[in-house]
Amino acid sequence: MKFNIKLEFIKNKLLYVLRLIILILALNACNNDSEPIIDVVENVEISEFSFLTLNNPNLLSNVYLSIEGNKIIGRIPQNIDVSELIANFEFSGSSIAVNNVPQTSAITKNDFTGIVSYTVKSSSGAQISYEIDVTKFTGLPIIYLSTNQNAPIDSKEDYVDGSIIIDGGRNFNSLNDSSMKIRGRGNSTWYVHPKKPYQLKLSDEHEFLGMPSEKKWLFLAEYSDKTMMRNSIAFEMGYLSNLDWTPESNFVEVYLNDSYNGTYNITQKVEEGISRVNLEGSGYLLEIDQFDRLDADDVYFHTGNFLINIKEPELELNSNEYNYVKNLLNEFETNLYSSQFKHPTEGYANYIDVDSFIDWYLISEITKNQDSKSFSSIFLNVIPGQKIKMGPLWDFDLSFGNVNYSECELATGFWVKDHKWYSRLFEDESFVEKVKTRFNYFKENEIYILDKMDFYANQLKWSQQENDMVWETLGIYVWPNPVVYNTYEEEVSHLKSWYSERMSWLDNAFSSL
Repeated sequence: MKFNIKLEFIKNKLLYVLRLIILILALNACNNDSEPIIDVVENVEISEFSFLTLNNPNLLSNVYLSIEGNKIIGRIPQNIDVSELIANFEFSGSSIAVNNVPQTSAITKNDFTGIVSYTVKSSSGAQISYEIDVTKFTGLPIIYLSTNQNAPIDSKEDYVDGSIIIDGGRNFNSLNDSSMKIRGRGNSTWYVHPKKPYQLKLSDEHEFLGMPSEKKWLFLAEYSDKTMMRNSIAFEMGYLSNLDWTPESNFVEVYLNDSYNGTYNITQKVEEGISRVNLEGSGYLLEIDQFDRLDADDVYFHTGNFLINIKEPELELNSNEYNYVKNLLNEFETNLYSSQFKHPTEGYANYIDVDSFIDWYLISEITKNQDSKSFSSIFLNVIPGQKIKMGPLWDFDLSFGNVNYSECELATGFWVKDHKWYSRLFEDESFVEKVKTRFNYFKENEIYILDKMDFYANQLKWSQQENDMVWETLGIYVWPNPVVYNTYEEEVSHLKSWYSERMSWLDNAFSSL
């Protein structure tokens, strides 16, 4: 009993002493004469970043990068190797490293082909990382074409032997020195303009800038289209459509025999192939064409309205295969102009894939493509036992108002609706209703297409400058431009406003049908 009382007494004494200590500490903390305790945080940052000619002799001038938050952005305006650049930088902190490798300003080399991450640390453990984003030349892939003995490419018929190298940059696989053949292509684009389009043929099928493996690739010069994107925008509409296939394309910079030749749009060729126009081994690729555009070995036939050029396969005149497709197209056209053409099973719908005819029509009408009314590059395809389909899309450089010799300059008015097949189809109320319904789909994607125009304009912001330094098209008339603007930005703005006006006009016009 006494023992328990004594233990309780000691316990209370200890609690009293502990409270007293806490009180003394609290009073000291409140004493005005005491010094506050301050946590010192060491600053970590990169304040300057550049590439100087002193350390990078291939540079023609110093390059200073912009610091935007944790991103450091800049452009090397030359086409030089950026895999061993030496950076100059100023930073605050105890260390700076790339992938844990210490960095020394004006000393350490790095590969700036891709984005490089620099990490700055303080002695207290604080750290920050910066992404160094360096654009090489224009940021586009670069293709180097070399012809044997620097032979000129001056024929659309005869190939010139040579080699090709592709620097895929960040986004595409590169291609080592490979053999190829190259020749001219096109019609007005070949004969009228100084910047020539080409067809290239690899020795073996090969993936090309992310596009499926094939041998033949087309180099579109986009000379008269100063935005350089009209073909690509038409293709974007094709990707939204129900058409079986639309060519893929990518922009590149091209060097020909070591000389810069400008920006080109590399596209898949409109031809038979599993990854192109799939004719399943027995089908036909056809083109509405003009007699004076035919090659000597072209095989063709006539309907009542059009010359039809058989592009695939190679046929003998009056062979069974030739007579089959000739008779099929003429039967369709005869039916189209018959009194029963509207009949759902015995009329034109028995011959054609209506959905493909509508999508091809709408894209051609929205863009008001000059050649789509009756002239050329109007492709269709058919597999025996199946219906005739329109497509693929091709040749839209004279679209979106880029022509001064017809009403296609204007964003108002129908154009392809007067195509001789379509003018008859529009006499069928059922076809008209389907067109109106389907147009609403493209109208709903108007903002998407405008965004694509901005995307391509941004992608080409440096390349259009380099291209114009060689070809000097901005600010001067190029056939058949209806307007001339001094800057690339004005050309893009005109394209966008023309398209928006066109969509508005068509919306009202289709509603009135």
